[in-house]
Amino acid sequence: MTLRRMTTAATCALALAAGAALAGCGGLTTEEQGVKEPAREGLAIPFEGVDYNVFITRQLNLRVPPDSAYYDGPEAPKGETLYGVFVQACNHSEEDRTTAEHFKVLDNQGNEFEPIELPEDNHFAYNSRLLGPDDCIPEAGSVAQQGPTAGSMLLFKFPVDVTENRPLELEMEGSTPDSHKTFELDL
Repeated sequence: MTLRRMTTAATCALALAAGAALAGCGGLTTEEQGVKEPAREGLAIPFEGVDYNVFITRQLNLRVPPDSAYYDGPEAPKGETLYGVFVQACNHSEEDRTTAEHFKVLDNQGNEFEPIELPEDNHFAYNSRLLGPDDCIPEAGSVAQQGPTAGSMLLFKFPVDVTENRPLELEMEGSTPDSHKTFELDL
């Protein structure tokens, strides 16, 4: 074998080995995301037949648009703040599917936060419902889907210092007690 062929063969073998190592190291599939480790924001993960994606988590300032449109309620009291977690849920199956209805945020100290219940007429609110095939929350063409966050909102009130207890994780509870998926919130 010539030196050139040996070098080419060695380079190919090295590239294959590196590719295998990278594929085996930390590359969780979307099936594992949210179970073994929290999924990142912006990554759609399947859960009970529906794909969920947390697009963005952000602090709300109700004194300025568009935040004033997201929630028409009282501002957070002193020492607390409001955060919107903007979610999309899509049914890409050929059967009707019900979306998750129970969510909570957990910090690294074990504190749990439940979402604030929003009125039915809030166009940005995430409301669990039955999705037909290829239906999504928010609905295509809706104000929430067309808005800057492109998602429906879960509203949380946190103590201001909760950001010191990162990472914060959004947990979706499923139809059975041990069924859940989590997203790491980017705040």
